[in-house]
Amino acid sequence: MINRFFQTIRVDVQAAKERDPAARTSLEVFLAYPGLHAVWAHHLAHWLWEHNLKLAGRIVSHVSRFLTGIEIHPGAKLCANLFIDHGMGVVIGETAEVGCNVTLYHGVTLGGVSLEKGKRHPTIEENVVIGAGAKVLGAITVGRGSRIGANAVVVKDVPPDSVVVGVPDQVVRRSKPIVPAFDLNHGQLPDTLGESLRAVMERLDELEESLKGHAHQDFEDEPQPQVEPGTGSNNGHEPASRHDHHGPHTPKKGVWDGEDFMI
Repeated sequence: MINRFFQTIRVDVQAAKERDPAARTSLEVFLAYPGLHAVWAHHLAHWLWEHNLKLAGRIVSHVSRFLTGIEIHPGAKLCANLFIDHGMGVVIGETAEVGCNVTLYHGVTLGGVSLEKGKRHPTIEENVVIGAGAKVLGAITVGRGSRIGANAVVVKDVPPDSVVVGVPDQVVRRSKPIVPAFDLNHGQLPDTLGESLRAVMERLDELEESLKGHAHQDFEDEPQPQVEPGTGSNNGHEPASRHDHHGPHTPKKGVWDGEDFMI
């Protein structure tokens, strides 16, 4: 068990150096990264919890919270290579499950929304990045390879390879593979509402052009031709067609199509 613990320390230190450009040496990471200290303390607390030493596990968790500012319930299940960057204010609930190679930033909450004793916290699959201040609430699943934007509030399941933004959550499914494997751009947020409003305005322009043509026909003795392309109110250009725009217009079953989003 001791050998396995030291192997875990080596793997976690290497993970921190890969995902934090501020990390300089292994010794610095080992001594001065509270996110790693909280995870290592959790290994002990979880072992005590699983061996029915629940009070001892809670005490270890409480001391770790006091020292690191990170609260991880001893009942939570954490996979290898979890990296908590900065870490202050992170809360991980009792029935939360966190997959391998996950990255959490400060202020993240994996919380519950129920008084039931069963599963009430999120399941985070592997290779997920959760941005600063994000709240993932309830017994939901965040699919592998997804990114939760900073300050998002996630209350429903997230498909794999997606980006989530907003309050409440707006889900954009990626249309292209992630490069590199760790997508740390949690400040890069697609503007789903702005994109939808732009599509509505384009549609209104089309309707105005169409109504203008009908008005000419109603008030003149003879039928008049429709407004010629280039003579409308669109600065001499063809009115924008809804079908010419390849970006999203409405979410399908609550999930946006992300082909043209910069995610």
